[in-house]
Amino acid sequence: MKQLFALLILAGALGVASPSFARDDTPASFAGLAERLMPAVVNISTSQTVQAGGTQGEPPLNDLFEEFFRRPPNGQRGQRKASSLGSGFVIDPSGIIVTNNHVIEEADEIVVNFPDGSKYAARVLGRDPKTDLAVLKIDADGKLPFVKLGDSTKSRVGDWVVAIGNPFGLGGSLSVGVISAINRDINSGPYDSFIQTDAAINRGNSGGPLFNLEGEVIGVNSAIISPSGASVGIGFAIPSDLATHVVAQLREYGETRRGWLGVRIQLVTAELAENLGLDSARGALVSEVTPDGPAESAGLRPGDVIVRFDGKEVVQMRDLPRIVAETPIEKAVKVDVVRQGKSKRFSVVTGRLEETLARDERPVPPPDTRGDGTEILGLTLSDLDKRLRNAFLIDEKVVGALVLKITPGVSAFEDGVRRGDVITRIGDTDIADAAAAIAALNTARESGKKSVLVLLSSRGALRFIALRVQE
Repeated sequence: MKQLFALLILAGALGVASPSFARDDTPASFAGLAERLMPAVVNISTSQTVQAGGTQGEPPLNDLFEEFFRRPPNGQRGQRKASSLGSGFVIDPSGIIVTNNHVIEEADEIVVNFPDGSKYAARVLGRDPKTDLAVLKIDADGKLPFVKLGDSTKSRVGDWVVAIGNPFGLGGSLSVGVISAINRDINSGPYDSFIQTDAAINRGNSGGPLFNLEGEVIGVNSAIISPSGASVGIGFAIPSDLATHVVAQLREYGETRRGWLGVRIQLVTAELAENLGLDSARGALVSEVTPDGPAESAGLRPGDVIVRFDGKEVVQMRDLPRIVAETPIEKAVKVDVVRQGKSKRFSVVTGRLEETLARDERPVPPPDTRGDGTEILGLTLSDLDKRLRNAFLIDEKVVGALVLKITPGVSAFEDGVRRGDVITRIGDTDIADAAAAIAALNTARESGKKSVLVLLSSRGALRFIALRVQE
């Protein structure tokens, strides 16, 4: 059955007494934590006007929110009011509340409900779709109970955690589990580094807190994997070390202000590592450098592998975007790279990331491919001319050998090469036309190499592959 993802959150508390333990170090009870933490965990009710008779304007996981988003009979038109329920937690006694962005996104009205029955209208201070975090503000008569964001970097697999929230609209519900894994990537965004837990997390827990046994928030529940929409023991929380940084910026600026390096990066595979002179598959491979960006100004170039940024090790590609994003703007940092097997260090002054739309991903129309090409390794290569540039939507600035055809099943096809790609470099050789590409590939094959580093331009984006030349 198809797995479904539902977004959720968790948080923590301040000044909580240590729980009692049994002889085997298992907590004897979580009652003390519950009494102290629950007053600061809130239910969030939202309403919005949506178009009836369709799903436009509703969350992407409509089936998971069916109880909260009532749909009109088929064919009914017009507008209707839709409501939803989520969770959140107070982090400041003046009325600052953290929740999920998807809980309050596009809401016309937001109401915060406390366990004691008090209700407050809330306004949005800021929200960040990329991390699914939002910060709200309410105006209360006095100081509110609150909880504290802790340090998730100290969390370990096997640690006990406590989730409190509003599952299925049942406010003030507590569930207990352990940390199942850390630094999980579930492909929900560019900064994925989730805490995985088996504590029960369900619809309505979104925006609620995940606590450690000290009563500190170490995660914000953001997703579950479930065939039914209910908890099956696989939940994910945004770690508090990421949330702390984002929340602080949303409170101060109403938006995120992320650092920017000005590179496009890709995963370093074992085959790429061999061709790049690395001792293992590690770091982030620079496939493209933004003109006049911080990286280009510092001297970085395509083919460099970034292995350390501002003193933080880049173990794998997905570590770098988060490290750079959390770096202050206009900070001078040291960047360690491996270039053709040699270590180099550059000084880079970070810029500010402009939150723009993703690169145009228009499908390439079926081109008129009349004309001759030269075949090698299952690739039919051709020189670029105006007709082919127009057919494949290739910019005039791109120079190289066009992949006119490719035989499915050959090594190049398995490596991701597709019709319309342009080979711009092979090894250290810049490619001007098909003849140059054929010569470079033959040279690599005759040298006995198993693979050769190839730089491709694909729909305007550059990427490296380790093209196998020995079948």
